[in-house]
Amino acid sequence: MSEAAAPGARIALVGNPNSGKTALFNALTGSRQKVANYAGVTVERKEGVVVTPSGRTLSILDLPGTYSLRARSPDEVVTRDAVLGRLAGEAAPDVVVAVADATNLRLVLRLILELKAVGRPMVLALNMYDIAQRQGLRIDLDGLGRELGCPIVTTVATRKRGIDDLIAQVDAIAAAGALGHASQWREPSAGEIREAHREAQRILKATVRPAERPDTFTGKVDAVLLHPLAGLAILFVLLFVMFQAVFSWAKPAQDLIDAAFHALGVLIAGHLPSGLITSFLVDGLISGVGSVLVFLPQILVLFFFIILLEDFGYMARAAFLMDRIMGGAGLHGRAFIPLLSSFACAIPGIMATRVIDNKRDRLTTILVAPLMTCSARIPVYTLIISAFIPSRQVLGVLSLPGLVMFGLYAAGILSALGVSFVARRIFWRGAVEPFLMELPTYKLPDPANVARNVILRGRIFLTRAGTIILPIMIVVWFLSTFPGAPVGAVDPAINYSLAGRIGHFIQPVLQPIGFNWQMTVALIPGFAAREVAVAALGTVYAIGNADASPGMLATTLAHHWSIATGLSFLAWYVFAPQCASTFGVVKRETNSWFWPMVMLAYMTALAYAAAFATYRIACGFGLG
Repeated sequence: MSEAAAPGARIALVGNPNSGKTALFNALTGSRQKVANYAGVTVERKEGVVVTPSGRTLSILDLPGTYSLRARSPDEVVTRDAVLGRLAGEAAPDVVVAVADATNLRLVLRLILELKAVGRPMVLALNMYDIAQRQGLRIDLDGLGRELGCPIVTTVATRKRGIDDLIAQVDAIAAAGALGHASQWREPSAGEIREAHREAQRILKATVRPAERPDTFTGKVDAVLLHPLAGLAILFVLLFVMFQAVFSWAKPAQDLIDAAFHALGVLIAGHLPSGLITSFLVDGLISGVGSVLVFLPQILVLFFFIILLEDFGYMARAAFLMDRIMGGAGLHGRAFIPLLSSFACAIPGIMATRVIDNKRDRLTTILVAPLMTCSARIPVYTLIISAFIPSRQVLGVLSLPGLVMFGLYAAGILSALGVSFVARRIFWRGAVEPFLMELPTYKLPDPANVARNVILRGRIFLTRAGTIILPIMIVVWFLSTFPGAPVGAVDPAINYSLAGRIGHFIQPVLQPIGFNWQMTVALIPGFAAREVAVAALGTVYAIGNADASPGMLATTLAHHWSIATGLSFLAWYVFAPQCASTFGVVKRETNSWFWPMVMLAYMTALAYAAAFATYRIACGFGLG
């Protein structure tokens, strides 16, 4: 059959989380994938293409994992609406491929019964079938196929086994023209849910015999990893190793990226005459792109660990262990993963809140994620600590600057827990929902799958963060450049710019917390990205250029600021909303400007209160 004679078909992959659905999608489509967002929502849309031996083009859609069409989370809503053909601008799938973990059919059978009621042609892909065989799990494939009324294909996605058979089954359904139409699905009542559950249990008992060699490895490992004390100790060791890797592994690549952008800026400045065009290219475009890309290595290292542990099956255990601790502050156990990501950057942390099903739990986590001490705060912390905190030992072994840095990290963590506690009582009264989670069996991660997902996360980070921060950097450049300094001016040009005038205008508001107008000016470009404030301070204080060494700038600040002012600036940066790109991502993730405005208001108020208290207490001790 020629390709022209074989019209294409849309195929939707549907299954429980941890069923190997994405691995199957990767095995089917390989590199022929594209990732976007569904129209009007922030859930990722992954689609790929495969051409069958008959020449038919199959468009494969990897839908988010779900346990039921009774959608609760944003991901589940998209899956339900995609299957039912309710998404705007999206055609309904011609064939549904239900992906099931062959070693754990208990939950997926109820989902399959719901999919069967929709009325679309369906193929059941029993994935991880090799593990089921190793365990001696006996599945009556013919009987299960008759009960469900659909063909069954056994697959091992990580080894690409059964992929050709699956393509052949889908192609046969499309060739037969048995694509049908969906029925008018409605959400089942409580009684119908119980009946579906009983039917699933009946089918399971009739077609699946217990494993002759059950998986005892998972149980033995869980006895240690889920232990209330040993489990938490192991988790904290893993976190320590992860953070060490984030900062140590990423530093050479960060230095290389930073040096490359600096060299590019020097090259352009050296070959173009000084003026607005050169300033725009060097200070606007190159600095804007560089300020995003320099954090990419940390993002990739962090997501490498997260994806590796997720594929291994450990992240679900980590969330389970942290649920009791975080639940007391009104946070869901699954908030652990996004907050962990926020230590590198709040942007991927906010994006990672999609793992939280409940909307109010997800919004609470989004609101507090920027309070975690991200890597962009480190240049500011290092500058102020080196300027005002003496380098001496405490108790003979501990570094005083190191203790201050640890205190700043601890302040961010404790404030996140405190804000979530308050937010749950202002916006969403009531107890946190019980933390129910299916713990997957342990599996060796597929290196190709890990690499593909790390690259995908990096691309998403660059697209979402880069497209937001670059225009903001251009605006900041404009405010800091125009109008130019008058002829004969001796002060830095920024003093005469719009940013400088705004700084003088705002300074009376910040005077009670010890800020002078120069600090206020530095906060304006620093709003684009926290670390930009360091370069802005260098410009304001007329250090040779914005790239002056931190030591020189620290010495200058020590002469111009009091200790009380320096400590107040540190307190401000623990809480202040000095990252415009974060607000852009919050707007995207919530589809509303209300929550970014709430975040801006409470973080500004918190920063002002903390800086005010710090400054007044320090002045009371004679440090003003």
